[in-house]
Amino acid sequence: MHAHFVLAHPEPQSFNGHLVRSGTAALEQAGWSVSVSDLYAMGFDPCERGEHFIDRAAPDRFDAQTEQRHATDTGTLPAFVRDELALMDRADLVVLQYPLWWHMPPAILKGWFDRVFAYGEAYTSAMRFEQGRFVGKRAMLSVTVATSANTYAHDGRSGDINLMLWPVNFSLAYAGFEVATPFIGYGVESGLRYSDAGEIERRLAAIVEDFRRILPRALERPTIPFNRKDQWGQDGRIIPGAPVYSPFIRRKEHLELE
Repeated sequence: MHAHFVLAHPEPQSFNGHLVRSGTAALEQAGWSVSVSDLYAMGFDPCERGEHFIDRAAPDRFDAQTEQRHATDTGTLPAFVRDELALMDRADLVVLQYPLWWHMPPAILKGWFDRVFAYGEAYTSAMRFEQGRFVGKRAMLSVTVATSANTYAHDGRSGDINLMLWPVNFSLAYAGFEVATPFIGYGVESGLRYSDAGEIERRLAAIVEDFRRILPRALERPTIPFNRKDQWGQDGRIIPGAPVYSPFIRRKEHLELE
């Protein structure tokens, strides 16, 4: 089995970096092979732009989808994009490791999606969801947050963590991945400290232990359900009788909050 980590943290000695190293060791001990894309260390440019394309379809006006499709058809996708797609093609498990910043992933990870999930190569209208490029592979988010699980509960002050992570998980499902329930490291205090130093160390050690324990069995982890292509009508809306899995895609325009 092969796992591929995508690390989105600017500090190599960060706790996120430590999780990747610890997870790599645990997987290798279980007989897996592992590859890592450390986006900051690689100097990855997260901004999709015309300069990335050596053979432009339309030199006078940049359109990302047009250039991505043209590069796919002409075999001129940027080397980084080709390399990342090849790493995911090889992987049985893809783990996105990042801290939650302002309730979202770091910008560099959003740019990784923008550039690597290239139109024509990673997805098309016919190649998505259960017919996507990465069908048969599993992806999992590993996310760190500064405060407790209670603050990210459905009634927590930080908001429901499952709703915050839904857009990233949905993007993975769109590309064909089976998406495992996320691993979340709660209470990863760094610059701002709320707890005693000893308590923080014990908490971080427990997170690492849990990560090392669950990662070799990530292919057995429960998955997040998403609707299939045949559950959408011609108008792009969910059909009658299809299951509803998330408040993001629902039958009622207005939800009863109490």
